[in-house]
Amino acid sequence: MKSQKRTVQRLQRDRVNINREVKRIVCRAAARDTHIVTLEPLVFFSTATGDAWLLDFQDSLALCLARDGDPQPVNIMETTGRFAIEWDLTYHIEENSFIVSDRLGRTRRIVGYPTHEVLDAIQSAGGVTNVP
Repeated sequence: MKSQKRTVQRLQRDRVNINREVKRIVCRAAARDTHIVTLEPLVFFSTATGDAWLLDFQDSLALCLARDGDPQPVNIMETTGRFAIEWDLTYHIEENSFIVSDRLGRTRRIVGYPTHEVLDAIQSAGGVTNVP
């Protein structure tokens, strides 16, 4: 069995293009590579199942970037020093479960994501984790 490689990276806002980071994390997801990138207040992560997410840990917002290796449609506008993201979900983490809810209140519980590593990345970036 192939050991699962997991990496965590912290970026500085003045050196990053959010749309480029989205493309990078989606590529990592397509490669089934678990990778986490923090860019306060954002966390990008990909999973071994081919999923990729963008989180705003300050407001508990989530946006699915890829599912099973396939990129999902997203709306992110970015200019120098500013960005706007069309968020469609909220999230929270309960132990090994990543839980997302849409505006209609529909909830999806996902098991198998690197939840502990995501929480560690959030805490390292100075965020408060939203574990109930």
